[in-house]
Amino acid sequence: MIDVIKSKQRFYSLDVFRGATVALMIMVNNPGSWANIYSPLEHAEWHGLTPTDLVFPFFLFAVGNAFAFVMPRLQASGHSAFWKKVIRRGILIFALGLFLNWIPFMRWQDNQLMFNSWNFIGADGQLHGVRILGVLQRIAIAYFLAAVIIYFFKLRGSFLIACFILLGYWLLCYAMNPADPYSLSGWFGTNVDKAILHPQHMYHGEVRNGIALAFDPEGLMSSFTPVTQVIFGYLCGDYIIRKGKTAEMVNGLFVAGTILLVAGYVWNFTFPVNKKIWTSSFVVCTTGMAMIIIALMIYVIELKGRKTWLDKFFNVFGKNPLFIFVLSGFIPRFTGLIRIPDGMDAMGKIVYSTPLHWFYEHICKPVFPDNLKNGSLLYALIWIFVMWLIVYWMDKKKIYIKI
Repeated sequence: MIDVIKSKQRFYSLDVFRGATVALMIMVNNPGSWANIYSPLEHAEWHGLTPTDLVFPFFLFAVGNAFAFVMPRLQASGHSAFWKKVIRRGILIFALGLFLNWIPFMRWQDNQLMFNSWNFIGADGQLHGVRILGVLQRIAIAYFLAAVIIYFFKLRGSFLIACFILLGYWLLCYAMNPADPYSLSGWFGTNVDKAILHPQHMYHGEVRNGIALAFDPEGLMSSFTPVTQVIFGYLCGDYIIRKGKTAEMVNGLFVAGTILLVAGYVWNFTFPVNKKIWTSSFVVCTTGMAMIIIALMIYVIELKGRKTWLDKFFNVFGKNPLFIFVLSGFIPRFTGLIRIPDGMDAMGKIVYSTPLHWFYEHICKPVFPDNLKNGSLLYALIWIFVMWLIVYWMDKKKIYIKI
């Protein structure tokens, strides 16, 4: 199911773009302390946009870019090969996401290792469960649906369907709750998720008045607009292929990206830019930003031939993107079962720490005793460097894991 292949010729700047998004995804998901993060590395509380909010849509856009390069081969192989490819890949990515949510299948509770069943009672006495959706699951859904739309409806049809989805989602949000359609409590998708997924299998990261609410930022109803992000990425990739490395291509990307960026922020006045419910205005403005950045990267790297150490650093992430993302999530979860004695509490009981938390507390945090955010950032940067060493070694050995 996972193939190890030899290197193929790549479009270098797109590898750098994809690699940078993966590296940033890993960094923002692995701070030393969630309580000490610089604001640009946090998601917007609700409406609005931070640099961190750009990472996920940029990755989906990059998925569409990459798909443009393999589509001719899939079209030449016929329907059977296409369905086999996209179904296998979609199921595998979704399963990897579910696997990451469930591992390490055990948890410490009352100094005992307990098995994490599909549903279980936690230390707080409440019903908990394995989260069904997540980042990889959203990638799987968006990739599969976009691939089917692109394959059967071609360029023009895919663009029209993408526009229909964006407009339809806007109207649906408003129609389901005209009084308060875009708030945490008023958005209709949460009730759909609760009915189908059940609250114990949803994300509980939104805290209001000290209560962790069942709200899934990768929920079912907000999974359709990300499909358009992949479609727009494909259209951009197809344009790059057809125009080649020319000034005309770069100018076209830059102008189109600027128009989309402005359109997204104009739409924001009636349909707020919001990553957590993945609004249509969010898709439009982040797609515009992605196109502008790619245009600039192609101009500097491909047309002007200016490569820096930073390009080379991100490039290797772009060659094994899903593998290193999964690995970066697997290691913290697995090592979380390992407990290291780390002093005593006020009652004289032994306090335990995990290896990674111990590293943050005793190595990174003391470096900046007067600024805990710097210590947290240092931990994240070290983690990125460790992940880079792995993909750098794989690149040197010409090992590229396709999922």
